[in-house]
Amino acid sequence: MALKIEKGAEIGFCFGVKRAVDILEKVARKHDGIETLGALVHNQPLLKELENLGVRIAESVADVRGDALVISAHGISPQLEEEIRARGIEIIDTTCPFVRRAQVAVRRLAESGFFVIVYGDSGHSEVKGVLGWAENKGMAALEVNQLLRLGQLPRHLGVLSQTTQIPAHFTRFVKELIEATFSKDSELRIIDTICYDIRNRQEAALELANKVDLMLVIGGHNSANTNRLAELCSTVTRTHLVEAAEEIELAWLQDRYHIGLTAGASTAEQTINEVMAKLESMA
Repeated sequence: MALKIEKGAEIGFCFGVKRAVDILEKVARKHDGIETLGALVHNQPLLKELENLGVRIAESVADVRGDALVISAHGISPQLEEEIRARGIEIIDTTCPFVRRAQVAVRRLAESGFFVIVYGDSGHSEVKGVLGWAENKGMAALEVNQLLRLGQLPRHLGVLSQTTQIPAHFTRFVKELIEATFSKDSELRIIDTICYDIRNRQEAALELANKVDLMLVIGGHNSANTNRLAELCSTVTRTHLVEAAEEIELAWLQDRYHIGLTAGASTAEQTINEVMAKLESMA
């Protein structure tokens, strides 16, 4: 039986990543190289391409050598922004507009007296940056139990999500939070900050996963949105996450004749094409 390879309806760079890469490429050519604060995106093949343009990653503000610095699509906190400006460094901001929307929402909640809860990975750069806008009046969690260990939570809670989380999981988190904390005079304000591109990508990937024998999710192993895609697809079919075509193993294709492909929001079209070519050669 011939091998059939089918790509998801939503694949390739998302709007925010494409915008960030376009800005960075223009700046790198203009400055003959440029530094970014941390990786622009969580995708090694793309980072190697940017490195060839003279893009250097500064792991911290103290590591910055030049007088201009690109902020990644994940955004930063206002405190870190102030530290950068205090050093006389020009900021070139590529923060994704959807992340910026979450930052603004957090700032408004904190200014209105709400304790902010971000449903997301506390170690992720986006979440760290978003929480900075709460000015020490918030925390991140993926389980309600993490919050309950703090004891009595404030009566006024504002809840939003990391932009790349799975909507159904956020809904479940909010439901459990209401059941655990809602009492007399409590107020809970919920803001939907999940990126529409991520939402559409997840829906398209899940639809495809239900039709195929095997799903390959292409993207960075440390990319939050890519891992969510793999997590979703694995609930309905055999799924592997690969960052590059070389990671594909022949054994995965045994007795699998319909292969589905989806990709993280920062996965370049070239990488997707390389995976397609590798599968076709293995067939």
